[in-house]
Amino acid sequence: MIAESQPSSRSDRSGAAQADGSSSPTLKAAGKSGLRSGIALALIAAASLGAATLITACETLTVDFVYVASNKAAGANQYGEIDVFEINSESGRMRQIPTSPFPSGGRNPVAEAVSTDYQNLFVVNHDDNTIVQFQIGSDGKLYPANTVNTPGIFPLAVAASKSNLFVVDNYQPLPLCSTANPCSGSISVYPLVAPSGSCVTTVCMGTPANNVAVNAQYWPLTLASAPNDIIVPTAVNVVASGTNSYVYVTAYDSSTPTPVGYVFGFSVAATGVLTAVPNSPAVAGIQPSAIASGLSTGGSSTVYITDSVQDRVLGYTVSTATSSLGSLIPMTTGIGGTNRFAAGNQPSAIAVDPSYSYAYVTNSTDSTVTAYSISSSGALTQIANYATGLQPVAIGIDPSTYHFLFTVNFLDNTVSDYELSTTAGTLLVAQDSPFATSAQPVAAAAVPHNGTGAGIQSQ
Repeated sequence: MIAESQPSSRSDRSGAAQADGSSSPTLKAAGKSGLRSGIALALIAAASLGAATLITACETLTVDFVYVASNKAAGANQYGEIDVFEINSESGRMRQIPTSPFPSGGRNPVAEAVSTDYQNLFVVNHDDNTIVQFQIGSDGKLYPANTVNTPGIFPLAVAASKSNLFVVDNYQPLPLCSTANPCSGSISVYPLVAPSGSCVTTVCMGTPANNVAVNAQYWPLTLASAPNDIIVPTAVNVVASGTNSYVYVTAYDSSTPTPVGYVFGFSVAATGVLTAVPNSPAVAGIQPSAIASGLSTGGSSTVYITDSVQDRVLGYTVSTATSSLGSLIPMTTGIGGTNRFAAGNQPSAIAVDPSYSYAYVTNSTDSTVTAYSISSSGALTQIANYATGLQPVAIGIDPSTYHFLFTVNFLDNTVSDYELSTTAGTLLVAQDSPFATSAQPVAAAAVPHNGTGAGIQSQ
């Protein structure tokens, strides 16, 4: 915890110096009564100082905690690691908290998500087919709470809503699916339920929702027109549009001579059961790499997908028409009247500011992050490019003030931090950035300090 100490009062010190043992008549006349008064004043001063010290110790400049997952095996169990950083609200400087890093609870962690109450961190461990749930302490520390196996094989992406946890697996759980004999991916849904029995966290992962079409706990990501093609999923995002909830999964067809990108859309029932939205899957470039969503100033729910082959960001709005509810409608305000907006080389991750009209994209081979302003229609306009560490692969915005942005840099084992201008969308490198992480960092998630961020307001 970062705290500021208060200097001692000069008047207190000068008052104490006046007790010089003088035998003047005035002091003798005061006698024991004066001595008792002096002791009482000293006790009051000491009590006041103690109270001030307690107040000062509780004051903190930490605005957020950031959890960076590194997939390089470490420790006796060969687990990955989670580095925990605190962000200083004045300088943006990041530093690791005491006892960081923490074991990820599995091998090769690849993705993270936090519950909407900011009390739980979910870490996906690719090589163990597991999701590890951690309780988040008020000091940012992690406490393992629960571990479950994913329904599919090799989980790679995760997203959380208030009611559900969505996990995307590289392969469906079929007998013949393996690295040597790959098959298409799948998505599963864990309802987040109230604590009961041995589960004592604020929310617990319930039994995965059942897909009656396959009588199993997953939804295949396949093409009706080419059911034998191998569909490789890449990312997942949850969107709330009005009273409806949708989940979108980006993927590409690896069986064609040139890959074809897709985005699968599902409406989410109260039970977690998924239903494909009309016109799903929709074509989405060549090889989509990341997905994020937001709300335009015009009030429309928007979805943005990065295409790592075309070096573009693809923009969509979520349909509210009864006949196509939840479908993604390509924007027509991009390059040449299309939904394409220019990015750097091999864009790898995207974040949309939930409070201000800006979006940010990491460009992995350029080692840059591109800042965009978002129009009332959702169109993107480039603001500027900013240098990051080598090969940025993940990005996030602080969820307390939306005033800081960070990128996870895979090749130089660092996280870069920037102060985000909420009026211009520009980025300023934070003090002492970048900061060292464990080897091969790949993902990040953040929570406000004390769970709500109420102690630090937007600047």
